[in-house]
Amino acid sequence: MVRAFLVLFLSGVIAASNCAQTPQSTEAAGATQPPTFASAKELAGKGRLDQALAQLDQLAAQTPEPPGVERLRGIIFYQRQQFPEAIAAFTRAAAQDPKDRESIEMHGVSLFRLGHVQEAIPFLEKGRAPVQSANVDPDYVLALCYADVQRYDDSRRAFAAQFGFAPDSAQAHLLAGRQFLRRELREQAGVEASKALALNPNLPLAHELLGEVALAHGDAAGAVRELEAERKINPLEPDLYDRLGDAYLRTGQYTLAQQALDRAVLLEPSATGPYILLGEAFLRQSDPIQALQYLNHAVQMDPNNYITHNLLGQAYKAIGQLQTANREFKTAVELQHPQQDTVR
Repeated sequence: MVRAFLVLFLSGVIAASNCAQTPQSTEAAGATQPPTFASAKELAGKGRLDQALAQLDQLAAQTPEPPGVERLRGIIFYQRQQFPEAIAAFTRAAAQDPKDRESIEMHGVSLFRLGHVQEAIPFLEKGRAPVQSANVDPDYVLALCYADVQRYDDSRRAFAAQFGFAPDSAQAHLLAGRQFLRRELREQAGVEASKALALNPNLPLAHELLGEVALAHGDAAGAVRELEAERKINPLEPDLYDRLGDAYLRTGQYTLAQQALDRAVLLEPSATGPYILLGEAFLRQSDPIQALQYLNHAVQMDPNNYITHNLLGQAYKAIGQLQTANREFKTAVELQHPQQDTVR
């Protein structure tokens, strides 16, 4: 999950055309001039991490060691996902400057990436400073850590701080619930959504979240109730109709499923989910020709979805095109289990 918010700190490799504008390359300059923190940072910014680390090693041998060297070293190791080495560098940086909140913060983030959630929390709590060089939001990382150790109220407060919500507001409860569901904390997600509705019965997306929780528990009838309640509050939300169509499909109400999914397509024609579900709905009604229309459109939009290929296989088999059906089934297996195919 953390990859959804942790992006590379160094703004990427600068295009070769930009490098051509400099009369003398950094490497050539480094051959005649001693390294500086600025030159190491420039190399790192261009993606020349080995050369940047070599210059940082030279700078670290100086007495006193220039400020920022260990922090930059830690960021480079973090970027390479060498988290133990990053932690060692951030530890040295914080020892040199106890007020270096960025290094303290990244120490905690690195521990989180290693799965040491409990150990990460004190560093994240102590840092609490945005790390712009790594585009890390400490409140988000800390909220995830709190959630993983079941400190749900603290997690909600940290999520709320990220969005500027009052920590005990309906919006804060809803936000926390959505994040909990992403981490498969279904029961707590439902608790937060219910608290949000208790504070604001007309809060958009709260009933939808309860519907998603119900679907995750296999309670299709409960999902229908919640999603229909959401539709009265928030009738133009495309994801709502996608989930409502799924819920109706699971309860065998195919006509209602088609109506909901048609609305999902009208509101968001670029989403593949409604087309796939429409294909499945027609398959269940023994109408493979109609199913093929939606499934072929879905596979054109996203050829790497194994569910679509599996349903296509069922549709082609139903109309007697066994060779095409077997090809689709084979593609579905290869997409679902790519490593097995590589081993062979």
